[in-house]
Amino acid sequence: MKPGFYKYFIGLSSILISLSCNQTNESVTKISPNVILIVADDQGWGDISYNGNKNLKTPNIDKIAKNGVIFDSFYVSPVCSPTRAEILTGRYAPRSGVFDTSAGGERMDLDETTLADIFKKADYKTAAFGKWHNGTQYPYHPIGRGFDEFYGFCSGHWGNYFDPILEHNGKLTQGTGYLTDDITNKAIQFINQNKDDPFFLYLPFNTPHSPMQVPDSWWNKYDDTPLTQPSHNADKENVMFTKAALAMCENIDWNVGRVLKTLKELSLEENTIIIYMSDNGPNGWRWNANMKGIKGSTDEGGVRSPFFLQWKGTISPGRRVEKISAAIDILPTLIDLTGIKHNETKKIDGRSLLPLIFDNDLPWSDRHLYSYWANRLSVRNQRFRLDAENQLYDMENDIGQMTNLASKFPEIHQELLKAKTYWYDNILSELPAKDTRPFLIGHPDFLHTQIPAGEGIPFGNIKRSNQYPNCSFFTNWKSVDDEIKWDIEVVASGVFEVTLYYTCSLNNVGSTIELNFGKEKLESKINQPHDPPLIGMENDRVPRKESYIKYFKPLILGNIFLHKGKDSLTLRAVSIPSEQVMDLSLITFSRIR
Repeated sequence: MKPGFYKYFIGLSSILISLSCNQTNESVTKISPNVILIVADDQGWGDISYNGNKNLKTPNIDKIAKNGVIFDSFYVSPVCSPTRAEILTGRYAPRSGVFDTSAGGERMDLDETTLADIFKKADYKTAAFGKWHNGTQYPYHPIGRGFDEFYGFCSGHWGNYFDPILEHNGKLTQGTGYLTDDITNKAIQFINQNKDDPFFLYLPFNTPHSPMQVPDSWWNKYDDTPLTQPSHNADKENVMFTKAALAMCENIDWNVGRVLKTLKELSLEENTIIIYMSDNGPNGWRWNANMKGIKGSTDEGGVRSPFFLQWKGTISPGRRVEKISAAIDILPTLIDLTGIKHNETKKIDGRSLLPLIFDNDLPWSDRHLYSYWANRLSVRNQRFRLDAENQLYDMENDIGQMTNLASKFPEIHQELLKAKTYWYDNILSELPAKDTRPFLIGHPDFLHTQIPAGEGIPFGNIKRSNQYPNCSFFTNWKSVDDEIKWDIEVVASGVFEVTLYYTCSLNNVGSTIELNFGKEKLESKINQPHDPPLIGMENDRVPRKESYIKYFKPLILGNIFLHKGKDSLTLRAVSIPSEQVMDLSLITFSRIR
Protein backbone atom coordinates (compact mmCIF):
# COMPACT_ATOMS: atom_id res chain seq x y z
CA MET A 1 0.00 0.00 0.00
CA LYS A 2 1.42 3.43 -0.94
CA PRO A 3 2.10 5.79 2.00
CA GLY A 4 -0.19 8.52 0.69
CA PHE A 5 -3.06 6.09 0.14
CA TYR A 6 -2.45 4.58 3.57
CA LYS A 7 -2.63 7.96 5.31
CA TYR A 8 -5.75 8.79 3.32
CA PHE A 9 -7.47 5.92 5.05
CA ILE A 10 -6.12 7.07 8.39
CA GLY A 11 -8.19 10.15 7.82
CA LEU A 12 -11.25 8.17 6.85
CA SER A 13 -11.21 5.64 9.67
CA SER A 14 -8.87 5.01 12.57
CA ILE A 15 -10.81 1.80 13.15
CA LEU A 16 -9.76 0.48 9.74
CA ILE A 17 -6.13 1.21 10.60
CA SER A 18 -6.21 -0.73 13.82
CA LEU A 19 -7.95 -3.67 12.17
CA SER A 20 -5.94 -3.87 8.95
CA CYS A 21 -2.54 -3.10 10.50
CA ASN A 22 -3.18 -4.71 13.90
CA GLN A 23 -1.85 -1.60 15.65
CA THR A 24 -2.30 -0.72 19.28
CA ASN A 25 -3.81 2.61 20.35
CA GLU A 26 -0.29 3.73 21.30
CA SER A 27 1.10 3.13 17.81
CA VAL A 28 -1.84 4.88 16.18
CA THR A 29 -1.19 7.88 18.39
CA LYS A 30 2.43 8.00 17.24
CA ILE A 31 1.38 8.49 13.60
CA SER A 32 -1.35 11.00 14.43
CA PRO A 33 -0.46 14.02 12.30
CA ASN A 34 0.30 17.36 13.89
CA VAL A 35 -1.79 20.31 12.73
CA ILE A 36 -0.65 23.90 12.29
CA LEU A 37 -3.40 26.36 11.39
CA ILE A 38 -2.06 29.78 10.36
CA VAL A 39 -4.52 32.65 9.98
CA ALA A 40 -3.42 36.09 8.78
CA ASP A 41 -5.41 39.14 9.85
CA ASP A 42 -6.80 41.31 7.00
CA GLN A 43 -4.66 39.74 4.28
CA GLY A 44 -6.61 39.58 1.03
CA TRP A 45 -6.67 36.77 -1.50
CA GLY A 46 -4.44 38.93 -3.69
CA ASP A 47 -1.81 39.69 -1.04
CA ILE A 48 0.23 36.60 -1.97
CA SER A 49 2.64 36.28 -4.88
CA TYR A 50 1.33 32.79 -5.67
CA ASN A 51 -2.02 34.37 -6.57
CA GLY A 52 -0.44 36.71 -9.09
CA ASN A 53 0.54 39.78 -7.08
CA LYS A 54 3.80 41.14 -8.51
CA ASN A 55 4.03 43.87 -5.85
CA LEU A 56 5.43 41.45 -3.27
CA LYS A 57 7.13 38.10 -2.80
CA THR A 58 5.84 35.43 -0.44
CA PRO A 59 7.97 32.37 -1.28
CA ASN A 60 7.26 30.44 1.92
CA ILE A 61 3.49 30.81 1.74
CA ASP A 62 3.74 29.98 -1.97
CA LYS A 63 5.67 26.83 -1.01
CA ILE A 64 2.73 25.60 1.08
CA ALA A 65 0.50 26.01 -1.98
CA LYS A 66 2.95 24.28 -4.33
CA ASN A 67 3.52 21.39 -1.91
CA GLY A 68 -0.15 20.91 -1.10
CA VAL A 69 -3.67 21.56 -2.31
CA ILE A 70 -5.06 24.96 -3.27
CA PHE A 71 -8.72 25.70 -2.64
CA ASP A 72 -9.06 28.63 -4.99
CA SER A 73 -12.68 29.54 -4.18
CA PHE A 74 -12.51 29.57 -0.39
CA TYR A 75 -14.72 31.90 1.67
CA VAL A 76 -14.66 33.44 5.12
CA SER A 77 -16.72 36.11 6.87
CA PRO A 78 -16.28 39.80 5.99
CA VAL A 79 -14.65 40.57 9.37
CA CYS A 80 -12.39 38.96 11.96
CA SER A 81 -14.24 37.42 14.90
CA PRO A 82 -17.07 35.70 12.96
CA THR A 83 -14.50 33.96 10.76
CA ARG A 84 -12.51 32.81 13.78
CA ALA A 85 -15.64 31.37 15.37
CA GLU A 86 -16.49 29.54 12.15
CA ILE A 87 -12.96 28.10 11.92
CA LEU A 88 -13.12 26.84 15.50
CA THR A 89 -16.68 25.46 15.50
CA GLY A 90 -17.54 24.50 11.91
CA ARG A 91 -20.74 26.51 12.36
CA TYR A 92 -21.92 29.84 11.01
CA ALA A 93 -21.08 32.59 13.48
CA PRO A 94 -24.64 33.55 14.51
CA ARG A 95 -25.22 29.99 15.72
CA SER A 96 -22.40 30.42 18.25
CA GLY A 97 -23.51 33.86 19.47
CA VAL A 98 -20.93 35.93 17.55
CA PHE A 99 -22.44 39.08 16.08
CA ASP A 100 -19.86 41.83 16.57
CA THR A 101 -16.12 42.44 16.83
CA SER A 102 -16.00 44.12 20.26
CA ALA A 103 -17.75 44.86 23.56
CA GLY A 104 -18.65 41.18 24.10
CA GLY A 105 -20.30 40.52 20.75
CA GLU A 106 -17.24 38.58 19.60
CA ARG A 107 -17.68 35.81 22.18
CA MET A 108 -18.59 32.24 21.25
CA ASP A 109 -21.31 30.73 23.42
CA LEU A 110 -19.90 28.51 26.14
CA ASP A 111 -21.72 25.40 24.97
CA GLU A 112 -19.82 25.43 21.65
CA THR A 113 -17.23 22.72 21.01
CA THR A 114 -14.04 24.00 19.40
CA LEU A 115 -11.34 22.38 17.32
CA ALA A 116 -9.02 22.69 20.30
CA ASP A 117 -11.54 20.90 22.53
CA ILE A 118 -11.62 18.03 20.04
CA PHE A 119 -7.85 17.78 19.65
CA LYS A 120 -7.25 18.05 23.39
CA LYS A 121 -9.70 15.24 24.05
CA ALA A 122 -7.71 13.17 21.54
CA ASP A 123 -4.55 13.74 23.62
CA TYR A 124 -3.05 16.40 21.39
CA LYS A 125 -1.03 19.22 22.93
CA THR A 126 -2.81 22.45 22.01
CA ALA A 127 -1.70 26.08 21.85
CA ALA A 128 -2.80 29.40 20.40
CA PHE A 129 -0.37 32.27 19.84
CA GLY A 130 -1.51 35.64 18.53
CA LYS A 131 -4.85 37.39 18.18
CA TRP A 132 -7.76 35.47 19.73
CA HIS A 133 -10.79 37.79 19.28
CA ASN A 134 -13.44 35.37 20.56
CA GLY A 135 -13.72 36.41 24.20
CA THR A 136 -11.48 37.64 27.02
CA GLN A 137 -12.78 36.29 30.32
CA TYR A 138 -12.46 32.58 31.13
CA PRO A 139 -14.03 30.32 29.94
CA TYR A 140 -14.46 32.48 26.81
CA HIS A 141 -10.69 32.80 27.00
CA PRO A 142 -8.56 30.43 24.83
CA ILE A 143 -7.57 28.39 27.89
CA GLY A 144 -11.27 27.74 28.42
CA ARG A 145 -11.79 26.66 24.80
CA GLY A 146 -9.43 23.69 24.69
CA PHE A 147 -6.01 25.31 24.48
CA ASP A 148 -3.28 24.31 26.92
CA GLU A 149 -1.33 27.51 26.30
CA PHE A 150 -2.08 31.00 25.02
CA TYR A 151 0.23 33.91 24.35
CA GLY A 152 -0.97 37.10 22.67
CA PHE A 153 -4.02 39.32 23.07
CA CYS A 154 -7.76 38.68 23.15
CA SER A 155 -8.88 42.02 21.71
CA GLY A 156 -9.91 42.64 18.11
CA HIS A 157 -6.81 44.69 17.41
CA TRP A 158 -3.76 45.82 19.32
CA GLY A 159 -2.43 49.36 19.56
CA ASN A 160 1.31 48.71 19.44
CA TYR A 161 3.36 46.03 17.71
CA PHE A 162 6.74 46.76 19.30
CA ASP A 163 7.44 45.34 22.79
CA PRO A 164 3.70 45.44 23.57
CA ILE A 165 1.90 44.47 26.75
CA LEU A 166 0.39 41.04 26.10
CA GLU A 167 -0.75 38.11 28.19
CA HIS A 168 0.43 34.57 28.79
CA ASN A 169 -2.29 32.24 30.04
CA GLY A 170 -4.21 35.18 31.49
CA LYS A 171 -1.29 36.93 33.21
CA LEU A 172 -0.03 40.21 31.79
CA THR A 173 3.47 40.20 30.36
CA GLN A 174 5.56 42.33 28.02
CA GLY A 175 6.30 41.09 24.54
CA THR A 176 9.75 41.11 23.01
CA GLY A 177 10.41 42.85 19.72
CA TYR A 178 8.00 42.98 16.78
CA LEU A 179 4.76 41.25 17.69
CA THR A 180 4.45 38.93 14.68
CA ASP A 181 8.05 37.78 15.20
CA ASP A 182 7.43 37.30 18.92
CA ILE A 183 4.32 35.21 18.28
CA THR A 184 6.29 33.03 15.90
CA ASN A 185 9.08 32.60 18.45
CA LYS A 186 6.53 31.19 20.88
CA ALA A 187 5.13 28.90 18.20
CA ILE A 188 8.58 27.53 17.38
CA GLN A 189 9.27 26.99 21.07
CA PHE A 190 5.98 25.06 21.37
CA ILE A 191 6.86 22.87 18.39
CA ASN A 192 10.24 22.04 19.87
CA GLN A 193 8.73 21.24 23.26
CA ASN A 194 6.12 18.91 21.75
CA LYS A 195 8.04 17.33 18.88
CA ASP A 196 7.47 13.86 20.30
CA ASP A 197 3.71 14.28 20.82
CA PRO A 198 0.88 15.12 18.42
CA PHE A 199 0.06 18.81 18.64
CA PHE A 200 -2.48 21.31 17.36
CA LEU A 201 -0.97 24.77 16.90
CA TYR A 202 -3.32 27.66 16.13
CA LEU A 203 -1.27 30.61 14.89
CA PRO A 204 -3.57 33.63 14.31
CA PHE A 205 -1.18 36.42 13.30
CA ASN A 206 -2.01 40.06 14.05
CA THR A 207 -1.00 41.49 10.67
CA PRO A 208 -1.54 43.16 8.23
CA HIS A 209 -4.31 44.56 10.44
CA SER A 210 -3.76 48.20 11.36
CA PRO A 211 -1.98 49.99 12.95
CA MET A 212 0.34 49.80 9.99
CA GLN A 213 3.54 49.14 11.88
CA VAL A 214 6.39 47.11 10.43
CA PRO A 215 10.16 47.09 11.05
CA ASP A 216 12.45 49.10 8.78
CA SER A 217 13.98 45.92 7.37
CA TRP A 218 10.64 45.16 5.69
CA TRP A 219 9.47 48.71 5.05
CA ASN A 220 12.60 49.96 3.30
CA LYS A 221 11.93 47.80 0.25
CA TYR A 222 8.62 49.60 -0.36
CA ASP A 223 9.18 53.13 0.87
CA ASP A 224 10.36 54.66 -2.42
CA THR A 225 9.35 51.86 -4.80
CA PRO A 226 6.33 52.35 -7.07
CA LEU A 227 3.64 49.67 -7.17
CA THR A 228 3.55 47.63 -10.36
CA GLN A 229 -0.05 46.48 -9.86
CA PRO A 230 -2.45 49.10 -8.47
CA SER A 231 -5.99 48.41 -7.35
CA HIS A 232 -8.64 48.43 -10.04
CA ASN A 233 -10.15 51.19 -7.87
CA ALA A 234 -6.96 53.21 -8.02
CA ASP A 235 -8.72 56.43 -6.98
CA LYS A 236 -9.59 54.74 -3.66
CA GLU A 237 -6.18 53.22 -3.01
CA ASN A 238 -3.96 54.69 -0.30
CA VAL A 239 -0.61 53.77 -1.79
CA MET A 240 1.37 54.16 1.43
CA PHE A 241 -1.17 52.00 3.28
CA THR A 242 -0.84 49.37 0.56
CA LYS A 243 2.95 49.44 0.83
CA ALA A 244 2.77 48.97 4.59
CA ALA A 245 0.34 46.07 4.19
CA LEU A 246 2.59 44.38 1.64
CA ALA A 247 5.64 44.84 3.86
CA MET A 248 3.70 43.26 6.73
CA CYS A 249 2.71 40.36 4.47
CA GLU A 250 6.35 39.77 3.55
CA ASN A 251 7.18 39.73 7.25
CA ILE A 252 4.44 37.12 7.76
CA ASP A 253 5.98 35.08 4.97
CA TRP A 254 9.41 35.21 6.63
CA ASN A 255 7.86 33.97 9.87
CA VAL A 256 6.01 31.20 8.04
CA GLY A 257 9.39 30.21 6.64
CA ARG A 258 10.80 29.98 10.15
CA VAL A 259 8.01 27.57 11.11
CA LEU A 260 8.59 25.45 8.01
CA LYS A 261 12.33 25.36 8.71
CA THR A 262 11.67 24.18 12.28
CA LEU A 263 9.48 21.33 11.03
CA LYS A 264 12.16 20.26 8.56
CA GLU A 265 14.92 20.36 11.17
CA LEU A 266 12.84 18.19 13.50
CA SER A 267 11.85 15.78 10.70
CA LEU A 268 8.19 16.64 11.26
CA GLU A 269 7.30 17.80 7.73
CA GLU A 270 5.65 14.55 6.67
CA ASN A 271 3.71 14.22 9.89
CA THR A 272 2.32 17.76 9.98
CA ILE A 273 -0.75 19.18 8.26
CA ILE A 274 -0.27 22.90 7.57
CA ILE A 275 -3.09 25.27 6.65
CA TYR A 276 -2.56 28.87 5.56
CA MET A 277 -5.46 31.32 5.22
CA SER A 278 -6.75 34.77 6.13
CA ASP A 279 -9.78 35.90 8.11
CA ASN A 280 -11.36 38.31 5.60
CA GLY A 281 -10.65 40.42 2.55
CA PRO A 282 -7.96 43.11 2.38
CA ASN A 283 -8.20 46.03 4.81
CA GLY A 284 -7.91 48.57 2.02
CA TRP A 285 -8.20 48.97 -1.74
CA ARG A 286 -5.18 47.27 -3.35
CA TRP A 287 -4.61 44.70 -6.07
CA ASN A 288 -7.02 41.81 -5.59
CA ALA A 289 -7.64 40.43 -9.09
CA ASN A 290 -10.36 43.04 -9.76
CA MET A 291 -12.74 41.55 -7.21
CA LYS A 292 -15.51 43.76 -5.89
CA GLY A 293 -15.31 44.71 -2.23
CA ILE A 294 -12.78 44.78 0.60
CA LYS A 295 -12.91 43.86 4.30
CA GLY A 296 -16.42 44.36 5.69
CA SER A 297 -18.10 43.74 2.34
CA THR A 298 -20.16 40.65 1.58
CA ASP A 299 -19.05 40.80 -2.05
CA GLU A 300 -16.35 38.52 -3.48
CA GLY A 301 -13.37 40.67 -2.54
CA GLY A 302 -14.50 40.96 1.06
CA VAL A 303 -14.89 37.25 1.70
CA ARG A 304 -12.56 35.31 -0.57
CA SER A 305 -9.45 34.08 1.22
CA PRO A 306 -6.35 32.15 0.20
CA PHE A 307 -6.51 28.59 1.49
CA PHE A 308 -3.53 26.27 1.11
CA LEU A 309 -3.27 22.87 2.80
CA GLN A 310 -0.04 20.89 2.86
CA TRP A 311 0.63 17.38 4.12
CA LYS A 312 3.89 16.27 2.59
CA GLY A 313 4.04 12.64 1.52
CA THR A 314 0.27 12.28 1.77
CA ILE A 315 -1.32 14.99 -0.38
CA SER A 316 -0.21 15.25 -3.99
CA PRO A 317 1.53 18.60 -4.53
CA GLY A 318 0.02 21.36 -6.63
CA ARG A 319 -3.58 20.10 -6.70
CA ARG A 320 -6.01 22.96 -7.37
CA VAL A 321 -9.65 22.66 -6.30
CA GLU A 322 -12.18 25.04 -7.85
CA LYS A 323 -15.15 23.75 -5.85
CA ILE A 324 -16.37 26.40 -3.40
CA SER A 325 -15.43 25.87 0.23
CA ALA A 326 -15.40 27.88 3.44
CA ALA A 327 -14.08 28.39 6.96
CA ILE A 328 -16.91 26.24 8.30
CA ASP A 329 -15.33 23.28 6.46
CA ILE A 330 -12.06 23.34 8.41
CA LEU A 331 -13.29 21.52 11.52
CA PRO A 332 -14.90 18.52 9.78
CA THR A 333 -11.99 18.33 7.34
CA LEU A 334 -9.35 18.16 10.07
CA ILE A 335 -11.38 15.59 11.99
CA ASP A 336 -11.41 13.36 8.92
CA LEU A 337 -7.76 13.98 7.99
CA THR A 338 -6.47 13.14 11.46
CA GLY A 339 -8.88 10.29 12.14
CA ILE A 340 -10.03 11.77 15.44
CA LYS A 341 -13.26 10.36 16.81
CA HIS A 342 -15.79 13.07 17.50
CA ASN A 343 -19.49 12.76 18.21
CA GLU A 344 -21.29 15.87 17.02
CA THR A 345 -23.74 17.33 19.51
CA LYS A 346 -24.69 20.37 17.39
CA LYS A 347 -25.39 20.94 13.74
CA ILE A 348 -22.16 21.42 11.80
CA ASP A 349 -22.67 23.67 8.78
CA GLY A 350 -19.36 22.76 7.19
CA ARG A 351 -18.56 19.85 4.93
CA SER A 352 -15.43 17.71 5.06
CA LEU A 353 -13.18 18.57 2.12
CA LEU A 354 -11.29 15.29 2.40
CA PRO A 355 -12.71 13.83 -0.85
CA LEU A 356 -11.67 16.93 -2.80
CA ILE A 357 -8.21 16.90 -1.25
CA PHE A 358 -7.50 13.46 -2.70
CA ASP A 359 -9.67 13.27 -5.83
CA ASN A 360 -11.09 16.17 -7.83
CA ASP A 361 -13.24 13.81 -9.88
CA LEU A 362 -15.38 12.47 -7.05
CA PRO A 363 -19.07 13.44 -7.12
CA TRP A 364 -19.59 16.68 -5.19
CA SER A 365 -23.00 18.28 -4.95
CA ASP A 366 -23.40 22.03 -5.27
CA ARG A 367 -24.04 24.01 -2.12
CA HIS A 368 -24.87 27.46 -0.77
CA LEU A 369 -22.29 29.47 1.16
CA TYR A 370 -23.41 32.55 3.10
CA SER A 371 -21.59 35.81 3.78
CA TYR A 372 -23.18 38.04 6.42
CA TRP A 373 -22.22 41.26 8.17
CA ALA A 374 -24.02 44.41 9.35
CA ASN A 375 -27.42 43.25 8.10
CA ARG A 376 -26.05 42.54 4.64
CA LEU A 377 -26.24 39.00 3.27
CA SER A 378 -24.93 37.49 0.06
CA VAL A 379 -25.08 33.85 -0.97
CA ARG A 380 -22.79 31.92 -3.30
CA ASN A 381 -23.18 28.68 -5.20
CA GLN A 382 -20.57 27.22 -7.48
CA ARG A 383 -21.18 29.65 -10.32
CA PHE A 384 -23.27 32.55 -9.04
CA ARG A 385 -23.37 35.09 -6.24
CA LEU A 386 -26.58 36.82 -5.13
CA ASP A 387 -25.39 40.02 -3.50
CA ALA A 388 -26.84 42.03 -0.60
CA GLU A 389 -29.08 43.96 -3.04
CA ASN A 390 -30.33 40.69 -4.57
CA GLN A 391 -28.46 41.21 -7.82
CA LEU A 392 -27.16 38.06 -9.50
CA TYR A 393 -23.62 37.71 -10.85
CA ASP A 394 -21.81 35.01 -12.80
CA MET A 395 -18.66 34.67 -10.69
CA GLU A 396 -16.90 32.43 -13.19
CA ASN A 397 -17.00 35.13 -15.86
CA ASP A 398 -17.59 38.37 -13.93
CA ILE A 399 -15.32 38.48 -10.86
CA GLY A 400 -15.89 42.22 -10.51
CA GLN A 401 -19.68 41.78 -10.31
CA MET A 402 -20.41 44.23 -13.12
CA THR A 403 -23.44 42.68 -14.86
CA ASN A 404 -26.66 41.80 -13.05
CA LEU A 405 -28.03 38.57 -14.58
CA ALA A 406 -31.16 38.19 -12.45
CA SER A 407 -33.49 38.51 -15.45
CA LYS A 408 -31.39 36.15 -17.59
CA PHE A 409 -31.36 33.37 -14.97
CA PRO A 410 -34.68 33.76 -13.11
CA GLU A 411 -34.65 30.20 -11.73
CA ILE A 412 -31.18 30.63 -10.24
CA HIS A 413 -32.24 34.02 -8.89
CA GLN A 414 -35.23 32.49 -7.14
CA GLU A 415 -33.15 29.59 -5.82
CA LEU A 416 -30.69 31.94 -4.15
CA LEU A 417 -33.46 34.20 -2.84
CA LYS A 418 -34.92 31.12 -1.14
CA ALA A 419 -31.48 30.33 0.24
CA LYS A 420 -31.43 33.78 1.83
CA THR A 421 -34.79 33.09 3.42
CA TYR A 422 -33.39 29.86 4.82
CA TRP A 423 -30.47 31.80 6.35
CA TYR A 424 -32.73 34.28 8.11
CA ASP A 425 -35.17 31.63 9.31
CA ASN A 426 -32.74 28.90 10.35
CA ILE A 427 -29.34 30.44 11.06
CA LEU A 428 -29.65 34.12 11.94
CA SER A 429 -32.70 33.27 14.03
CA GLU A 430 -30.41 31.43 16.48
CA LEU A 431 -28.89 34.77 17.45
CA PRO A 432 -30.88 36.39 20.29
CA ALA A 433 -32.38 39.81 19.58
CA LYS A 434 -30.34 41.17 22.50
CA ASP A 435 -27.09 39.94 23.95
CA THR A 436 -27.73 39.38 27.66
CA ARG A 437 -24.50 37.51 28.42
CA PRO A 438 -22.64 39.23 31.27
CA PHE A 439 -18.87 39.45 31.51
CA LEU A 440 -17.56 36.74 33.81
CA ILE A 441 -15.32 37.13 36.84
CA GLY A 442 -13.73 34.55 39.10
CA HIS A 443 -14.11 31.18 37.46
CA PRO A 444 -12.53 28.71 39.92
CA ASP A 445 -10.48 27.06 37.15
CA PHE A 446 -8.64 30.25 36.17
CA LEU A 447 -6.66 32.57 38.40
CA HIS A 448 -6.82 35.90 36.55
CA THR A 449 -9.75 37.81 35.04
CA GLN A 450 -9.29 40.89 32.87
CA ILE A 451 -12.02 43.49 32.54
CA PRO A 452 -10.89 45.89 29.79
CA ALA A 453 -12.13 49.44 29.35
CA GLY A 454 -13.40 48.48 25.92
CA GLU A 455 -16.08 46.31 27.50
CA GLY A 456 -17.37 48.95 29.93
CA ILE A 457 -20.08 51.56 29.48
CA PRO A 458 -19.14 55.16 30.36
CA PHE A 459 -21.55 57.66 31.88
CA GLY A 460 -21.32 61.41 32.24
CA ASN A 461 -18.21 63.10 30.85
CA ILE A 462 -16.21 59.90 30.51
CA LYS A 463 -15.49 58.80 26.96
CA ARG A 464 -13.38 56.24 25.18
CA SER A 465 -10.09 57.25 23.63
CA ASN A 466 -11.45 56.09 20.27
CA GLN A 467 -14.70 55.09 18.59
CA TYR A 468 -13.39 51.51 18.27
CA PRO A 469 -13.66 49.88 21.73
CA ASN A 470 -10.89 47.33 21.11
CA CYS A 471 -7.63 48.40 22.76
CA SER A 472 -9.07 51.74 23.90
CA PHE A 473 -9.08 53.41 27.30
CA PHE A 474 -11.40 55.70 29.26
CA THR A 475 -10.52 59.37 29.60
CA ASN A 476 -12.12 62.77 30.36
CA TRP A 477 -13.20 61.70 33.88
CA LYS A 478 -14.06 65.00 35.52
CA SER A 479 -17.00 64.66 37.91
CA VAL A 480 -18.13 62.63 40.91
CA ASP A 481 -21.27 62.02 38.90
CA ASP A 482 -19.27 60.24 36.21
CA GLU A 483 -19.02 56.47 36.38
CA ILE A 484 -18.16 53.34 34.43
CA LYS A 485 -20.25 50.17 34.53
CA TRP A 486 -19.72 46.58 33.47
CA ASP A 487 -22.48 43.96 33.42
CA ILE A 488 -20.85 41.22 35.50
CA GLU A 489 -21.47 37.71 36.73
CA VAL A 490 -19.25 36.30 39.48
CA VAL A 491 -18.99 32.61 38.67
CA ALA A 492 -17.87 31.46 42.12
CA SER A 493 -17.67 33.38 45.39
CA GLY A 494 -14.27 34.29 46.71
CA VAL A 495 -11.75 36.91 47.73
CA PHE A 496 -10.01 38.69 44.87
CA GLU A 497 -7.10 41.07 44.65
CA VAL A 498 -8.13 43.96 42.42
CA THR A 499 -5.60 45.83 40.30
CA LEU A 500 -6.40 48.89 38.26
CA TYR A 501 -4.24 50.12 35.34
CA TYR A 502 -4.18 53.91 35.12
CA THR A 503 -2.39 57.09 34.13
CA CYS A 504 -2.65 60.35 36.04
CA SER A 505 -0.76 63.62 35.75
CA LEU A 506 0.98 65.17 38.75
CA ASN A 507 -1.58 67.98 38.79
CA ASN A 508 -4.46 65.52 39.15
CA VAL A 509 -3.09 63.23 41.88
CA GLY A 510 -5.34 62.76 44.89
CA SER A 511 -8.71 61.51 43.67
CA THR A 512 -10.46 58.85 45.75
CA ILE A 513 -12.17 56.12 43.76
CA GLU A 514 -14.69 53.46 44.73
CA LEU A 515 -15.35 50.09 43.13
CA ASN A 516 -18.77 48.53 43.82
CA PHE A 517 -20.29 45.15 43.15
CA GLY A 518 -23.63 44.71 44.88
CA LYS A 519 -23.09 45.58 48.55
CA GLU A 520 -19.34 45.09 48.38
CA LYS A 521 -17.12 48.17 48.07
CA LEU A 522 -13.43 48.81 47.67
CA GLU A 523 -12.01 52.31 48.05
CA SER A 524 -8.57 53.60 47.13
CA LYS A 525 -6.71 56.81 46.40
CA ILE A 526 -4.62 57.81 43.39
CA ASN A 527 -1.44 58.84 45.21
CA GLN A 528 1.22 58.28 42.58
CA PRO A 529 1.47 60.27 39.34
CA HIS A 530 2.06 58.35 36.15
CA ASP A 531 1.76 60.45 33.03
CA PRO A 532 3.42 58.75 30.03
CA PRO A 533 2.87 60.09 26.53
CA LEU A 534 0.68 58.49 23.91
CA ILE A 535 2.70 56.18 21.73
CA GLY A 536 2.26 54.45 18.41
CA MET A 537 2.49 57.30 15.97
CA GLU A 538 6.29 57.05 15.93
CA ASN A 539 6.00 53.53 14.48
CA ASP A 540 2.99 54.05 12.21
CA ARG A 541 3.74 54.08 8.47
CA VAL A 542 0.39 55.78 7.82
CA PRO A 543 -2.01 57.54 10.24
CA ARG A 544 -4.26 55.16 12.11
CA LYS A 545 -8.00 55.16 12.80
CA GLU A 546 -7.67 53.29 16.08
CA SER A 547 -6.65 54.66 19.46
CA TYR A 548 -3.07 55.46 20.30
CA ILE A 549 -1.99 53.85 23.55
CA LYS A 550 0.01 54.50 26.70
CA TYR A 551 1.86 52.32 29.16
CA PHE A 552 -0.52 52.17 32.10
CA LYS A 553 0.62 51.76 35.70
CA PRO A 554 -0.82 49.04 37.96
CA LEU A 555 -2.46 50.18 41.19
CA ILE A 556 -3.50 47.47 43.65
CA LEU A 557 -6.83 48.62 45.04
CA GLY A 558 -6.93 45.86 47.65
CA ASN A 559 -8.92 42.70 48.31
CA ILE A 560 -12.66 42.34 47.88
CA PHE A 561 -15.05 39.49 48.61
CA LEU A 562 -17.44 38.87 45.73
CA HIS A 563 -20.55 36.75 46.09
CA LYS A 564 -21.55 34.47 43.26
CA GLY A 565 -24.18 36.09 41.08
CA LYS A 566 -24.97 38.89 38.62
CA ASP A 567 -24.76 42.62 39.24
CA SER A 568 -23.17 45.78 37.90
CA LEU A 569 -19.52 46.41 38.55
CA THR A 570 -19.30 50.18 39.03
CA LEU A 571 -16.29 52.44 39.26
CA ARG A 572 -16.79 56.04 40.38
CA ALA A 573 -14.88 58.85 42.06
CA VAL A 574 -15.76 59.85 45.63
CA SER A 575 -13.64 62.99 45.54
CA ILE A 576 -11.75 64.87 42.83
CA PRO A 577 -9.40 67.56 44.20
CA SER A 578 -8.33 68.76 40.76
CA GLU A 579 -9.60 68.68 37.17
CA GLN A 580 -9.63 64.97 36.35
CA VAL A 581 -9.45 61.59 38.01
CA MET A 582 -7.33 59.41 35.69
CA ASP A 583 -7.31 57.51 32.43
CA LEU A 584 -8.23 53.83 32.80
CA SER A 585 -7.37 50.89 30.54
CA LEU A 586 -8.02 47.72 32.56
CA ILE A 587 -9.12 46.16 35.84
CA THR A 588 -7.89 42.70 36.83
CA PHE A 589 -9.24 40.30 39.45
CA SER A 590 -6.95 37.59 40.82
CA ARG A 591 -8.48 34.94 43.05
CA ILE A 592 -6.84 34.68 46.48
CA ARG A 593 -9.19 32.13 48.03
